[in-house]
Order: sequence, then structure tokens, then C-alpha cells
Amino acid sequence: MNNLQRLLLFFLILFISLEGKGQEFSLQEKIPFDSSIRTGTLSNGLKYFIKKNIKPENRVELRLVVNAGSVLEDDDQRGLAHFTEHMAFNGSDHFAKNDLVDYLQSVGVKFGAHLNAYTSFDETVYILPIPSDDEQIVDKGLTILQDWGGGLLFDSEEIEKERGVVIEEWRLGQGAQMRMVQEYLPVIFKGSKYADRLPIGTKETLETFRPEVIKRFYGDWYRPDLMAVIAVGDIDVDKMEAKIKTHFSEFVNPANPRPREEIEVPDNSEPLVAVASDKEATNIIFNIMYKSEAKDLATGEDYRKGLIQSLFTSMVNQRLRDLLQEANPPYLYASTSIGSFITRSKSAFSCFAVPRPDDVEGGISTLMNEIKRVELHGFTSSELKTEKLKLMEAYESAYKERDKTESESIVNELVGHFLEKEPVPGITYEYEFTKKYLEGITLEEVNTVIGEQITDDNRVVYLTAPDKEDVKLPTTTDLLAWVQASDESAPNALKESILDDQLIKTEPVPGKVVEKSRIENLDVTTLKLSNGAQVFIKTTDYKNDEIQFMAHREGGISIAEDVNYWSASFATNIVGLSGIGDYSYTDLQKVLAGKSVGVQPYLSDLNNGFRGSASPKDLETLIQLVYLYFTEVRRDESAFQSLMQRNMAFLSNVMSDPNYYYQDQMAKILSQNNMRGGGIPTVEDLQKVDLDDALAFYKERFASPGDFSFWFIGNIDEEILIPLVEKYLGSIDSTREETWVDRGVRPPVGMVDKKIYKGTEPKSSVNLIFTGDMEFRREEAYYLRCLSEILDIRLIEILREEKGGVYGVGASGSAGKTPYENYEFTVSFPCGPENVDQLVESTLDAIGKIRDEGVTEENLNKIKEAQRRDQELKWKTNNYWMNVLKIYHINNYDYNEVRWLDQRIEDLTAEDIQRVAKKYLNTESFIQVVLYPEKGTE
Repeated sequence: MNNLQRLLLFFLILFISLEGKGQEFSLQEKIPFDSSIRTGTLSNGLKYFIKKNIKPENRVELRLVVNAGSVLEDDDQRGLAHFTEHMAFNGSDHFAKNDLVDYLQSVGVKFGAHLNAYTSFDETVYILPIPSDDEQIVDKGLTILQDWGGGLLFDSEEIEKERGVVIEEWRLGQGAQMRMVQEYLPVIFKGSKYADRLPIGTKETLETFRPEVIKRFYGDWYRPDLMAVIAVGDIDVDKMEAKIKTHFSEFVNPANPRPREEIEVPDNSEPLVAVASDKEATNIIFNIMYKSEAKDLATGEDYRKGLIQSLFTSMVNQRLRDLLQEANPPYLYASTSIGSFITRSKSAFSCFAVPRPDDVEGGISTLMNEIKRVELHGFTSSELKTEKLKLMEAYESAYKERDKTESESIVNELVGHFLEKEPVPGITYEYEFTKKYLEGITLEEVNTVIGEQITDDNRVVYLTAPDKEDVKLPTTTDLLAWVQASDESAPNALKESILDDQLIKTEPVPGKVVEKSRIENLDVTTLKLSNGAQVFIKTTDYKNDEIQFMAHREGGISIAEDVNYWSASFATNIVGLSGIGDYSYTDLQKVLAGKSVGVQPYLSDLNNGFRGSASPKDLETLIQLVYLYFTEVRRDESAFQSLMQRNMAFLSNVMSDPNYYYQDQMAKILSQNNMRGGGIPTVEDLQKVDLDDALAFYKERFASPGDFSFWFIGNIDEEILIPLVEKYLGSIDSTREETWVDRGVRPPVGMVDKKIYKGTEPKSSVNLIFTGDMEFRREEAYYLRCLSEILDIRLIEILREEKGGVYGVGASGSAGKTPYENYEFTVSFPCGPENVDQLVESTLDAIGKIRDEGVTEENLNKIKEAQRRDQELKWKTNNYWMNVLKIYHINNYDYNEVRWLDQRIEDLTAEDIQRVAKKYLNTESFIQVVLYPEKGTE
């Protein structure tokens, strides 16, 4: 051994010893704050958090966080915390009226999709993701945050315009759910201000408040000692810190600031109980919560207790999911959680169930009895082992991606840290802490959690349900009696269950790669297997711990004759819930514990295949699962009955909801009542589903991997992957080549004007659909998309900002080649029934203006810049590459033109958009479907 070799060996041994030692932890010490985050407090009290993070590149996530929300409103300000958020986009010191949105659109930031904000009971958060590769854009972004924090103008004219927008948002939230919330909220928040401070506020206040009232809220609560500025992204930390100090150091607190008190939810010795029902409700929902004082997560011991609670809720929820596999499941869904009870000062152990309408008591009692079973007998060692494996895998996966974590994820952690003191030690600390302490958590420790959570006092019980003659609802007395009966019950302990974890019992006979080639310009390897399967492999470094997978075959449900349509439609749902090989669905989830892998077969109208993903270490498991979905699907009568019973229970009352009813009616109109047209199935439709017919159809569509094309994209070692592909995907011969069948689903031709009447709330939904045959060209499809983006901008300006008639409006344009060459262009928006005609007229006028006069260069440049910026990010994701490669393969496009869209963006002209508007948007011939409230209820 020479001197260099000895030196390298010394450093290798030193590195290994340091790695093995890891971080030192003390359970008594405070959880550290991530040292990679720059944090500070200005002299006025404003806090800031800054972190350099290069995923995504050339982007920075900015946030202004205000520790003030609707619960701080005075009685004459209900809804004005949220209204203040709206006014942030309607005039400030540096941006007149709508100039802020105009500017951001010009640099590729979309209103709603990127630029946004939200108001809750206790906070208001402004969200601004912007490009960071231009210092002027970054400076402007901080100026925007500065204006939001202290420079809003509250111009009286702009307030009047925005009233209509906010009232339309209020209108959107009205319906069965809101009516029931208003019934039970005063009960469950008895004695607390939270009971009457929903962020949306009251219509009366929104319509009548004077400008000085909202200015008072802004002056009281938008102040630096209640604010934080957060910047995470591809930035220079020193420069960003200097900029924040420049923009925010001049903020001044009021001379006599109102105290920012934490609003309490009082304790209760007797249960708080409520039952609320509504004729438009679709499901019965039961909740029971056990309130307790919230505890700060401050020390290592606190973090360890958090791990114990996470294991506890995971095991309870797994038991509740297991019961869904019964042929006659006790509920449609059930779950538990431990977390905030709205207020930051209270936590709650919450148990939730959706009972079947024909057995409300049975569903609630089953949930409560399972909780009692845990209280009496605890869990089994195998359950604990399974959940430890799952939890450790989650931390390990996050740790592997520590240098590729998205900035948005880090920003959200920092928002929680500022508002609720959530610790931010960084994933390295969390992973190493969990690795050290998770295994030492005992079954006894997990079993003690339920005793800490369930108490005789501080109980809150409520139920919401449809108001139907054939559904007998419990009274508040009934609910308490059922809970009491469960408290006194003595269910037996569950038996220990040990599972064999060997997925493949009989090794397949491998196929062979018969052709191997490269698409050099895309760095893609292509394989043809001996059974005819085609495989495409692209190795990327976008993620460290991710391999995305897809398989595709033409045909899908269209192959099924009408008599077998519903069985075919549910085939993959049935297979997915039946398990594979020797394992039921729930057993399979347990066997896969500790693995980062998932795959599901799918059947769509015209094709079928698989979608999945895995960590590189679990790649073989992924391919084994695919192999088993080809060769060993199970016939599970109980799982089938469970799926059907739960779906029937949901569908039995779904049409009470005006939105579901409207969507179903619109699907029927657009397909001319074709059963394949996408409407909501009925109970009678589900009764046509036959288990054996469904399995037979599935097996025919998934007979052999040789009938499919496969894509693997991510952190791949081809030397590992290719033998696995040969072994599992090349082992079964192809059956036959097959394509889809055109079943003749077509929209009506000519002018169609349909009015749908459903519901009692004074609100409407409008859909305008332009559709028909075309000679398909990729360019035309792209131009239709661009037309929709231009129209989005114009309709926001006209319908929302000028008229105040909508909260949101959307346009979408597309074209397709299958099953026939066609286009579809849709404009949709909700509004007040009294405004439908004028808003439709304004929409058609806007379309006519584009047809007649074209589009402005300003708006053209806005959508081009947004598309450029989107493409920058998409090209660095595995999912986007997956979809691009699939589209190019199935359409036989030239791989040398894979950057086709990038070039189309640069070449796009205003004339291109105007031409497709003239060609496809005939305002004398389209489909108009409008939802109105039932007559006599306006």
C-alpha cells in the first residue's frame, strides 16, 4: 500500500466513523432551529426568515405572514380581515388599482395559480412566488410585500367594486354545508368568539361597512410586531437580508397597540352536542372530539412524544380501514387525528365517521367500539412494527431528497413556525433523531396515548346529515347514549397477525431484450422485449429517491359492449381493492410497510395501463407488483361487496347536492344521454356490475406485458433495471394488438340553451361550450389553449374587476384526435342568478372583440412569459418527461422535435390566436348550460 492509498484509507475510516456517530441528542434539550436558515428581528418587531434553496432553480417563494385573522374582528368588522386581503390587489402606495396584477403577469406570475393569499381565523398569509434570476423582479416582489404590509390605499371606489367580488365568494360558500355549520358552530364553540367569526363574514357587513371600518382593522392589526417576511429560494441570502431591512425597517407600530390576545375556547364539563340536517346534504358525518390544552413542541422529549402519537393514530386508522374490507362495511369512511382544535391553545383527539344511511347507529358504534378496543387492549407488536417501518421510510425518503426539497415546502414550515411555534430543526435532525429513538418506542408507551387523550370532560359531539323522510336521524340524546354505550362496552382484543413478505412465490421464466437502441438527443434507452413489449428508460437527477413509472395500451373501456359497460368501468377499482397474489388489499399494505412504492392499474375510455412510482431501492418491488397485477389478481367477494355497498350508500343521496346534479345533467346534455358520456352513475347502474364479468374484462385488458409500452424515468441504474424488466415484464407472451372502439359519443350540434333548476340558494353556475369536428393539427390545439389563457385574463378584468359579478372565471381550450378529431372550448363561472344574462353577454362580447380586433401585444406577452416560465420548471421534473415521451410515442411524433412547444411559444403571434377565435368560437352556435335555484326559492 503506497502513501496515497494509506491517506485515502485514513480519511475513509474517519468519514465512516463520523457518519456512524451522527448527531448527538438529548431529550431534555431544546429542539434546535435549522442553522441553514437566516433569521432576525427588526427593531420594529418584524421577523424575517431567509434560506437559499435551489429547487426550483431561478425561483424564490416570498410570504408576508400576518398574525391576525377574522377572530380579531370587532362586531362591525365581520368579514373584513378577508376583505383586507382582497384590497391588497386593488391599489397601494406603489401600484395603482390593478397595476400589481398586470406587472406580475408580465413577468410570468399567474393570478390565482401563483399569486394568492388566504385568511383564516388567526392569520392572513400572502403568497408570492416569483422568478429570482432578475434583481428588478426580486426588488419589485419585496415592494409588493411592503405595500401589502403597510401601504394599502383602500380607495372608496375600489372598495365598492370589490364588494361584489367578495359577495360572490361568500355566495360560493353558501349551501347545505354552510347552513349546517351555522347550526353546529355556536354549539361546539360555545362561549368563544370563534363561534361567530367565520372568515368570510356576513353578507350584511360586506354590503354595508364604511371604508373607515376596514381601515381601522388594517391599522390595528397590520403592524410589524405581528408580521414575518419569509424568502426561500434560489437567492443570495446576504442580499435578500439587506433588501428586507431596506423595505421593512421603516414600518412603525401604533402608539397604543391593541393587545394580540389568543382567543380561548372554554372547557366544558358536560358534552357539547349538536345535530344538524339539510335537504341538500349528501352524507351523514359523525364527529367526536376530546379537547385538551395544546402543548408546545419544544424539546427532544416533546418530539419523541410526537412520534408516539403519530404511531398511535396510524395504527388506529389502519384498523378502521381494515373494517372497510368487510362485505357489509359499517361505515363509508372513518379516521382519527390528534391536532389543533381551531384555536392554537387547544388540541383535540378527533374521531370521524361517515355511517351508512341505513345504519347510523351501527357506523357510530363501530367507530367508538374500535376506540374502546384500543383503550382496553392496546395494539399488537406486529401492528407497531408495521407502523414504525412506514414512519421511518417517510423520514428516510425526505432525508434522501434533502438537497432537492421544494422551496414551497420549506416556506410552509416557516409559516407554521412563526404562527404556532412549530419547530424547524431541518430534515437532517429529524431523520437522525427518528432513526435513533423510533426503534426504542415501546408498545406500552403507544398504548398509554389513548388514556391521555380520552377524558370525561371537554367532549364535543356533532352530526350532520341529509334531511330525508327515509333516513331516521338520531337526537342529541341518542348520540350521547351511543357514545356512553361504547364507553361501557368490552370488545375482545385483536389477534396477532404475522404475514409472509415474499411477494413472488413462483419465479417467472425471463424473457429477453431483442432490440436495444438510444434516442441520443433525449438520453433515452429503448428496449424491445421478446414478447413484444416496448420499454423506454430515462435516467435523471431531478430527484434522488424517485422513479416514476407508466404503462400504456390502447383500448380501455371502449372495448366493452354496452351490456358489460358498468362492470368494465369498475374493473380496476375492484382489482385494486381485492389485493394480489396471496395478499388481501389490507395485507398487501402491511407487507409493503417500509417500502416507498406504489402502483395501480387504470382503465380509461380509450386506453388502459399502470401508474406508479418507487424509491430506487424498491424498484424490484414495483415491477413485481406490476407482474402480479398481470398474473395473480384475486377474486375477493367481500372486497367487491364493500366497494359496491359504499358507492351505493354515497350515490343514494348524491343528487340532493345542486352541484352534483348540475354536473350530471351537463354530462348528459354534452353526450346526448349516452351512457358513456361521463354522468354520475346511479344505484341502478351499480347493480349491473358483476364481479366475474369485471375480472374477466380486466384479465383480457391486462393479459400480457407484451401488449404494453412501459416508461421508467428517474434515478435509475440501467444495469439493475434491465434484468428486472426481462424477468418480470418479458415473461408472458403478447396476446394480440388491439385499438380502441369509437362508441359514437358526440355533443349536440347547433345552438343549445339549457336551464337546470336545483337548490335553494340564490346562486347560479354558467358553462358556455364551443365544440365540434375539426381537422386536427397540433398547432391548432396549442392556439386554442393560448386563446383560453388570453380570455382568462380579459374575463377576470371584465367580469370580476370591472363588474364585480364573479369571484372566479375560467376558460379552457383543447383539441383531440381520438375517438374523432374534435375541439372543445369552455368558459365557466358562478354568479348570482340575477346577473347571468348580463355576464354571459359580456363574455360573448369579449370573445367577439378578440375575433374582430385580435389581442393586445401586452396580453400576448403575458401568456408567453408565463408559458416560458412554466416550461423552465416542467423540463426538470420526471412527471413531465414521462408525459412528453408517452405522447410522442403513441402519436408517432419525431423525437427530434421534443422541444416543439418551446419553439411554438416563441413563434406565437396575436394573429394565430385571433384566427382560431374566428374559426372555432361561433357565438351564434354553442352550448349554454346554466344552473338556477329551484323556482319559488329565489
